[in-house]
Amino acid sequence: MVLPTLGGRSWRAKPLSRGPALFLDVKIRPRVDYRTEHLPKYGEVLAGTRWPQFVHTRAWALDWDPDDPTSVLETVHDLAIQEIRSSGVFDTPRSGDDEAPEPVLGSLLELKMELADRLAAECQLCERGCGAHRAEGKAGTCGVTESRISSSFLHHGEEHELVPSHTIFFAGCNLECQFCQNHDISRQPLSGEVLSAEECADLILHNEFSSRNVNWVGGDPIPNVPFILKVLGVLRSRKPRPQVFNSNMFMTERTLALLNGVVDVYLTDFKYGNDVCASRLSKVDGYFGVVSRNHKMANRQAELLVRHLVLPNHVECCSIPLMNWLREEIGPLRLNVMDQYRPVYRAKEHRDIAGRLTTAEFLKAYRHAESIGHLGLD
Repeated sequence: MVLPTLGGRSWRAKPLSRGPALFLDVKIRPRVDYRTEHLPKYGEVLAGTRWPQFVHTRAWALDWDPDDPTSVLETVHDLAIQEIRSSGVFDTPRSGDDEAPEPVLGSLLELKMELADRLAAECQLCERGCGAHRAEGKAGTCGVTESRISSSFLHHGEEHELVPSHTIFFAGCNLECQFCQNHDISRQPLSGEVLSAEECADLILHNEFSSRNVNWVGGDPIPNVPFILKVLGVLRSRKPRPQVFNSNMFMTERTLALLNGVVDVYLTDFKYGNDVCASRLSKVDGYFGVVSRNHKMANRQAELLVRHLVLPNHVECCSIPLMNWLREEIGPLRLNVMDQYRPVYRAKEHRDIAGRLTTAEFLKAYRHAESIGHLGLD
């Protein structure tokens, strides 16, 4: 099989100077059993009866001036979101033969790009608020100055609604999880390759008829929101795929607002049920307040699929409280209770997570989620 050449480089699997391999998977016909009953709008996009949200956002014309101060542009943005939501355009049915709405200059998506660049310039995308001047090559906690892609491939190990999923892994992460299962890329922000938005769009086009979605992951996609928006701005797909934002959700309200009208499914990683565990094991303050707030906001924007990795000795302090909060504040939702914890990276430095998760611990967490009505448990 001959893969496309982008910018003079062949995207066949190959080792990089640092980090994992960057590659394209072979084309595989998507399965026809979509099983998306817990994500019905996402299922409609797959069935060809609804457009992904970003298709409408880049076709929504606005009158705005890039020389205006940020506060003015944020007001324009927020009013535009209210207008596009109230218009019902996101819920407009389509037939499989419809042409996608044409992108326009000065669109709502382009305004989002401008505002995202301003947030990134002073490292205000996540709630750490580092203030690092990324444009000058100075990095904050995540280590990201420019987006680097560690790998791009068709993933068959995600939740059944998602596979095959075109996962695009970014290097770098705004949390410092001591047990990170992807620490080889999350703690090595200089791994991977720097691509242009056009090159990344070409990667997506290569798999558009083989994948069910585009899955932005990492590391974490939060430090890379400006790049993601730029990719969607130049993407000219014959079969636009739903956008999945696979994240720890520790971002600012302004960043999350920029994803409104762009993301179709938030695939969230809800780790802790309190701030004490989060501070010790992910080196972050105010975790639960930020992440719980953002789950509420995300639920108003798109559909949620929540992951929770059960940690050893953390069922009572983390698993059960966060499951209860989700049930009480958002309602029954698609929840993946995960048992694949391994004591990697720096886990051995913390006695409570230095060992394996026991079957009894996992079953206690799983059965609790089941007992309070969460749906589609994996």
